[in-house]
Amino acid sequence: MKSLRLILSNPRYFGPSWVFASINILFGTWAIYIPTVKEKLGIDKADLGVAIFFLALGVFVIFPIASRIIDWLGVGKATWYGVLLSCVSALLPLLAPNYYSLMAALFLFGASNGLTDIAMNTLVTEIEKEDRENFMSASHGFFSLGGVLAGLGSFLIIGINNPALHMLYAVLLVLVVNIIFQKHYKHIVAAPIEREAFSFKLFRPLLILGLVSFMVMGGEGAVVDWSGLFLQEITMAPEALIGSGFLAFSVMMTLGRFLGDGISAKIGPIKIVAIGAAISIVGYLLVLTAEVYMAIAGFALVGLGFSVIIPELFRIGGTVKGIDSAKGVSFIAGTGYSGFLMGPVALGFVAEKYSLNLTFTILLICSVLVLAATYALHRRRR
Repeated sequence: MKSLRLILSNPRYFGPSWVFASINILFGTWAIYIPTVKEKLGIDKADLGVAIFFLALGVFVIFPIASRIIDWLGVGKATWYGVLLSCVSALLPLLAPNYYSLMAALFLFGASNGLTDIAMNTLVTEIEKEDRENFMSASHGFFSLGGVLAGLGSFLIIGINNPALHMLYAVLLVLVVNIIFQKHYKHIVAAPIEREAFSFKLFRPLLILGLVSFMVMGGEGAVVDWSGLFLQEITMAPEALIGSGFLAFSVMMTLGRFLGDGISAKIGPIKIVAIGAAISIVGYLLVLTAEVYMAIAGFALVGLGFSVIIPELFRIGGTVKGIDSAKGVSFIAGTGYSGFLMGPVALGFVAEKYSLNLTFTILLICSVLVLAATYALHRRRR
């Protein structure tokens, strides 16, 4: 909890961490109103799926150029401008008068969030290197906390009865706090590094990190999308417990991220990724017992194991020799988002053709591969 105390006691660390919370407050508030937007515009599920694809497309379009933007503006300014763009673009989907404007609005929202995501992770990486303090994992904990705040905001729906106004309140909350704290990070620029000529040997560790990011965030997306159905169809859980797997996963992920920095500082980032992978393996084995309470406990352990992996990948990727931090973070974020968006879809086809049991067996194998990858990273670093 040292990193959490550090964030709460020092504006230099709270400012970047609040950016993490900000992104999920805005995205979570939009997600609440997806059914409302569908009904308002009179579109079906297929049309809605295409519109949401444009949000993902915006993210993917910005990833290849994000590092250049960050280098050009400076990582602090890029983070601040990303927040401003995200605040403006978050309002657009709920104001869209028709289907095509909704697609355009979601594309801009995705691009803004993608830029902010890479900038804020690069910013934390740079501050950690400069101050020799670990708070990346706790910053990701603030991202999870932002989702909780967005969820609590759902209780305002009946009182406000206006989606755009509700989003405006969320934007004002995000904006006011960021205006107060942006002066503590806006001036920060990435430290110059000695770049090396491209070679596969140089790129190989980043490729391994990208594959790990793809598998872990693919697993995270699968738990979000499929845990309820697994409990319902495989374990025959009562209706009251169908959402318990995702809840246990989310709570343990938040807790693990607030604890992760202190552990990482003692044992190192590669070892903590290995421990996280090992915990997730145990979690998947419990899920595959197909017993209700064992499966819920398994989802909790998967959340705990995953909680520390992605923050540590950003930390490692931002310090790869010969590659500047923005490029390292961009690559890991891009592969991770690819896994988060594509993994559940691909696994859905497996579940439809074969079974959900096979889907979670594949996820178990992915965690075993992540554990094996940490051995390769450890050998290279040694």
